[in-house]
Amino acid sequence: MLDKIGIAKRIAKEIQDGFYVNLGIGIPTLVANYIPKGMNVVLQSENGLLGMGPFPFEGEENADLINAGKQTITTVDGSAFFDSAASFGMIRARKVHLTILGAMEVSENGDIANWKIPGKMVKGMGGAMDLVASAKNIIVAMQHVNKEGESKLLTKCELPLTGVRCVKKIVTELAVLDVTPQGFRLLERAPGVSVEQIKNATQGRLIIEGEIPEMVID
Repeated sequence: MLDKIGIAKRIAKEIQDGFYVNLGIGIPTLVANYIPKGMNVVLQSENGLLGMGPFPFEGEENADLINAGKQTITTVDGSAFFDSAASFGMIRARKVHLTILGAMEVSENGDIANWKIPGKMVKGMGGAMDLVASAKNIIVAMQHVNKEGESKLLTKCELPLTGVRCVKKIVTELAVLDVTPQGFRLLERAPGVSVEQIKNATQGRLIIEGEIPEMVID
């Protein structure tokens, strides 16, 4: 079973050379630390930064440099700062190749719910709705089940939707799955996790074809 760092490391393997990538709040921000060396990837933060680097070492933080989740970050050579209008202009113009988001729920047809739980206060919907409407490719980093052990990969989302039929791939603590018209297709299982465990943790339709390999992390 993967921890949050393991999920981030596995997602980093999906990034290709030359990509412009937006990292959402939560687990996705950790991906910045695990981009393969020598790969030319530009990280875009919706609060106005192109060229985001890994998290700073303790004692080297600059409070003026933050990501969309208000975490202190670093920049890389050639990075650029701009206002939110320019940032969302890039997003809406489909200049971002890959968006990596967290989610509270994903449905078997690729719907995503990640901005609001009814009855709980939220500061705003953030940029997720623009991102899911505009991104060419969306990978979700999430927990497979909630604290009560209930599946978060559902037949139909129960929480307010952020976007419809937009998620392409999901990486959880248990598995890597593609979202297909037929349902969640199991691609890989986490170290030490059985196919039966994944079946029991997935409410939506799960497609299992042949032998499912174990993930290789690192």
